[in-house]
Amino acid sequence: MPWPMAASLPASGERDLRLDLFRGVALWLIFLDHIPQNVVNWFTIRNYGFSDATEIFIFISGYTAAFVYGRAMRERGIIIASARVLRRAWQIYVAHIFLFTIFMAEIAYVASTFDNPLYAEEMNILNFLKQPDVTIFQALILKFKPVNMDVLPLYIVLLLLFPPMLWLLLRQPAFALAGSALVYVLAWNFDWNLPAYPNGVWFFNPFAWQLLFVFGAWCALGGAQRLSGLLRSRVVLGVAVAYLLFAFAITLTWYIEPLGRFVPIWLSTWMYPIDKTNLDVLRFAHFLALAAVTVRFVPRDWPALKSPYLAPAIRCGQHSLEIFCLGVFLAFAGQFIISEWSGGPLIQIIISLVGILIMVATANLISWYKHMEGRGATGRVKPPDADLAGGDA
Repeated sequence: MPWPMAASLPASGERDLRLDLFRGVALWLIFLDHIPQNVVNWFTIRNYGFSDATEIFIFISGYTAAFVYGRAMRERGIIIASARVLRRAWQIYVAHIFLFTIFMAEIAYVASTFDNPLYAEEMNILNFLKQPDVTIFQALILKFKPVNMDVLPLYIVLLLLFPPMLWLLLRQPAFALAGSALVYVLAWNFDWNLPAYPNGVWFFNPFAWQLLFVFGAWCALGGAQRLSGLLRSRVVLGVAVAYLLFAFAITLTWYIEPLGRFVPIWLSTWMYPIDKTNLDVLRFAHFLALAAVTVRFVPRDWPALKSPYLAPAIRCGQHSLEIFCLGVFLAFAGQFIISEWSGGPLIQIIISLVGILIMVATANLISWYKHMEGRGATGRVKPPDADLAGGDA
């Protein structure tokens, strides 16, 4: 049932290709970062600041989810919209289990065929090989996750909790964002997290990372418009650039040891460790600085968004669920090739490029299928999905 809303919804119209572009680039960066001992990793953003592609991915996921389901909640009510969100969470859960099955088969086959148990150890599947019955059950309840398979369980939990948060975002957006920030602070102070199997906690703490997801949703529901004046400020731009330069200088000390002596002890004590599991404030601030600079120089009507040179990344971003799953599979295949054949820089570059080309080709194939299915008997083309959000964006 409709109600007066404090948050405005974006008007229907042309798809914002910036979301697809940066989500596609994030998928490529995640794939490259998942291949250890890869020289191409030096071109990913994690080496030049505190945040990485994960922050981009989660923020855009929250933005698109709010765009899709916020409109559904306004037009069709909370029950229908909640049902759609939960259905999408179930679909992603099924995709996660399917990916888990294929990924386990890939790792187990490589480890046994090449008689190298290090693969099983590095990918955190030793318990699966020793106790497959127990481990499979733990995987079904999302407590057991091999290496590189932490993002989808995080997103499933965020979607399960999203309906009441979306309802609050539509009515009292400022209160909803403040509540999300409060949960983040409490998670830090009381060590809230979900348990993992066989020990430890989730690598991506949902109680912390929900802040970035909710912030993305808040921006989609009018927050971006409220911040537009601030983002046009030269002072804000200067602060953002200064922080990015500061983060870059600090990350240099991680790779060039002599530079570490220029970092004051009090600063190191305050700053480290920069916790990814709990979305450290420094990581969140770094993402905000990147976003502020990006929005300033990449407007919605940026002509390059229609360029064929950016089309591959945009197409991958339009099919993020499938491309993410494919990227996990390809990353381990790349790791295996580099390890078994002692691949040098040239091999590493070739593997990285071939992996991205496979992702682009797959995205184009999916788009072609959806284009054909979308035409149907009416001849009208169905718009692309918002993918992880599961609706039109």
